[in-house]
Parts: sequence; C-alpha cells; structure tokens
Amino acid sequence: MSVPDALKRCAWASANDPEYLAYHDNEWGVPVHDDRRWFEFLILEGAQAGLSWATILHKRDNYRRAFAGFDPAKVARFTARDVTRLLNDPGIVRNRLKIHSAIGNARAFLTVQQEFGSFDAHIWRFVDGKPRQNRRRSMRQVPARTPVSDAMSKDLKKRGFKFVGSTICYAFMQATGMVDDHIVSCYRHGLASRKFRKKARR
Repeated sequence: MSVPDALKRCAWASANDPEYLAYHDNEWGVPVHDDRRWFEFLILEGAQAGLSWATILHKRDNYRRAFAGFDPAKVARFTARDVTRLLNDPGIVRNRLKIHSAIGNARAFLTVQQEFGSFDAHIWRFVDGKPRQNRRRSMRQVPARTPVSDAMSKDLKKRGFKFVGSTICYAFMQATGMVDDHIVSCYRHGLASRKFRKKARR
C-alpha cells in the first residue's frame, strides 16, 4: 500500500527511507491479533534495545529467516547449535544475551498461550481489550513509558520474559496498536480506533 508523499505524517517517518515510511503508513499503531505477529514484535523490540528501530527494521527479513519465520514453537526448541548459528549470522544483531532471551521468550510465550489460550488474549487485557487513543500534538509529548507499560513489564518479567523493560514494553504497545501515538496532524491518527468502533458496532 502506498500513499502520496504530500500527506502529513509523524516526524520520525522518513520519506528518504521507503521501508521506514511503509512501516509508519501500514504497520505502526495497527492493532495486532495474531500470535505469530506478537512474537515477531517481541523478538524485534528486544533486539532493538540500545539500537535504532531503523537498524532492526532493515534486518527484519534476516530475523524472519534466522528465527524460523517467528514461529514460537520452533524457536523454543532451538539448541546450543542454533545459538552458535545465530552468533555467526551477520544479518542479525549478534548479541548473545539477546539471542538467548529470544529463545527463552519463546518458551515463556508458549506458557502464556497454554494459560490464556493465546498470547493475544493475555496482552490485550492491559488496555481492556481496545486500543487507547492518544492525542499527542508533537513527538515530544510521547512518553517513554507509562503506568500500563510498567505493569506489563512487571507481568512479563514475572513470567520469565527478558528484554521487556517498561520502555521496551511501551514501544511494543505502540508498534502493535495497543496505543495510538500518531500525532494528531498525522493522517494515520485515529484510524485504528475508528476501525475498532466500526467493528464493535457490527
């Protein structure tokens, strides 16, 4: 899906980077309800820690290949041989702690699925099952963390997840549409909430 460059967007969406622009226009802030997509963002947000999102976004296809198409059941079965393979893969961030955390998070992810039926069913409870519509006028008004992301971080850590600090959790919430932090002048602002309300009325 492409849109005219004349449309107003959030300041971070660079028109000089088509991949970054497409991510803003088509994914960021769109509610996720598929467990494999949840696991994908969990891996990618953890990999981003200390790095820019653009760095991870450009490595996304490599991560998909390296981590079994983001299938948590397959990643949970990764062995020491897989860790060695990943540490030697120039297409991803070769950080031992992040690689081990991704595998451990896959196992914790499966446990959540067993307990709640799906990861999706559990994670949406933090926002009462519907996207939270914010009204930020500039990116300076967007917080790095919130009480909700604090609660999510605490819960996930208790369940054995790693690289899920509150700041990472808030970025996770933004990416997956649990909150809409598109600034009010951005053409994407409010789209997710309007679609949610329309769906709820059906």
